[in-house]
Amino acid sequence: MNSARGRNTLVLLILLLIIAVLIIQFRAGSPQPERLYFNQVAEAVKKGEVTRVVVDDNNIEVIYRDGHSALSRKEPSESAVKQLMDLGVTQEQLSPGNLQLEIKQPSDWNTVLSLVTYLLPGLLVVGLIFLMLRQAQGSNNQALSFGKSRARMFTGDQPTVTFEDVAGVEEAKEELQEVVEFLKEPEKFITLGARIPKGVLLIGTPGTGKTLLAKAVSGEAGVPFFSISGSEFVEMFVGVGASRVRDLFDQAKRHSPCIVFVDEIDAVGRQRGAGLGGSHDEREQTLNQMLVEMDGFDTDTNVIIMAATNRPDVLDPALLRPGRFDRRVVLDRPDMHGREMILRVHVKGKPLEPEVQLEVIAKATPGFVGADLENLVNEAAILAARRNKRMIGQDEFQESIERVIAGPERKSRLISAEEKKIIAYHEAGHAVVMHVIPEADPVHKVSIIARGLMGGFTMALPSEERTLMARNKLKADMAGLLGGRAAEELVFNDITSGASNDLDRVTKMARAMVTRLGMSRGLGPMVYGQKEELIFLGREISEQRDYSEHVAEKIDDEVRLLVQEAYERAEEILSSYRGQLDNVAQALIELETIDRDKFERLFTEQVDPKNSGTPVPVAMAGPV
Repeated sequence: MNSARGRNTLVLLILLLIIAVLIIQFRAGSPQPERLYFNQVAEAVKKGEVTRVVVDDNNIEVIYRDGHSALSRKEPSESAVKQLMDLGVTQEQLSPGNLQLEIKQPSDWNTVLSLVTYLLPGLLVVGLIFLMLRQAQGSNNQALSFGKSRARMFTGDQPTVTFEDVAGVEEAKEELQEVVEFLKEPEKFITLGARIPKGVLLIGTPGTGKTLLAKAVSGEAGVPFFSISGSEFVEMFVGVGASRVRDLFDQAKRHSPCIVFVDEIDAVGRQRGAGLGGSHDEREQTLNQMLVEMDGFDTDTNVIIMAATNRPDVLDPALLRPGRFDRRVVLDRPDMHGREMILRVHVKGKPLEPEVQLEVIAKATPGFVGADLENLVNEAAILAARRNKRMIGQDEFQESIERVIAGPERKSRLISAEEKKIIAYHEAGHAVVMHVIPEADPVHKVSIIARGLMGGFTMALPSEERTLMARNKLKADMAGLLGGRAAEELVFNDITSGASNDLDRVTKMARAMVTRLGMSRGLGPMVYGQKEELIFLGREISEQRDYSEHVAEKIDDEVRLLVQEAYERAEEILSSYRGQLDNVAQALIELETIDRDKFERLFTEQVDPKNSGTPVPVAMAGPV
């Protein structure tokens, strides 16, 4: 920025010089007075043709009796009077009665102006040459800077993020505390012969706080922090990425101790040999240079390389060996306590109503990562502002949870009374089945207000965190998902397309139980089919079948059996609790949304046998 400002100043000065030259040339090109030799001035004085002579330094202005003027110059070493008398002019002719002789005092400004007038063309030429050289040098620097690192450097004197701003990943913070201690006191480790890990690889799902944690390490250590994305190394031209890697590590060594953070390192660190370019591939050249630079650090160079990725399965093995990224820190989704701590971090500085319970919000957000929770708090603040409230309440947080999960409410969606009744019984069927089965999650909220692509939803939240899924729990979830379809068939003697998503989820769960989890009694504890998945993303790339067609048929039979058992279980529960089903559905038709307390009261109310169990035929409905 300073170089650009200096270049602009130079251009401005040259423009001013050009304007000055043009002005001088304009003045020089205008009509000038007559020029005389000094002896001609003397002759005119002797003839009495001159009435006034003005002497300004060496310049002489002669004014004739007819009014016109002429210019001349005298010898610099002699005065004008003496020089005129030497040329024959008498004292009488120089008397004030015959000639007015005015001698001005010498002016420094006239000398400077004369000097500038003579030197200005030369200065202009020198300035133009200098500007041309600077432009050529700038173009050369731009060409050479193509291979310079584009890492952004943050000084550690005023840290913006510390470990206090990171919550829910206590184990990862403990792992990285050693890195902070090494950057602060490296002698404590070196004297014992200990070698701090040169590279720390942060692995986790998107939004778990990998970049935030790297910044926190820099803030805790108070050292410079270089941040760059893996994709910024790779360019179209071979060798540019390698040059940027070299420049980045040179900068890091000059600012040691420091931290170099490479975000999304899988963009440049993919396993070699997979591309079409062979050894000349730009990405592989960049990776080779990174491998050399990471393993080429001196033992006393206090530079820590941190990288983040959610695709560790595609990284090159040489990048993960000891001596390079020899420490891996996994950031998993936070548990309920971790989510509560993350919420406390994000609500700092925000006005909350006294009845807001962050532990309830944390319990209602299973599977949320740090970025989701930050978005949740922001949505709650936006909702409070839209409602002209000065503080954020529990209702705003609950609404923001539903907005993040399913999208905003679509209250403007027009549906008929018959379709509204179908949706109400569909969601009531989900809720009743989930409530009756002990292994299912408790019902938190039921609504028939459309959100996103859903015509209604039933929110069931776990009472405690789970890392293991039991077979009975999976069967309970399958029965709960099929409760909506079972309720439609039980009440209306017909089925709709509203259960399409439920059927898809149930089928996938049943197939996973049979082929991946070994929960089929007929096929036993075996895994069928080798699948390649994107780690942390849960997306299947391909599946290699290692079983026969006969086994494939048995798999289909087992999946069908599990789904049928779950459906029959849902039908049996809804037949037994038909009165409660009607109560919940009627409340949904009237209120559109009921919470957990209202649902439990409706479930325990006395049912009139005369008004239950009567099918109500209606027309078909759209997706629910």
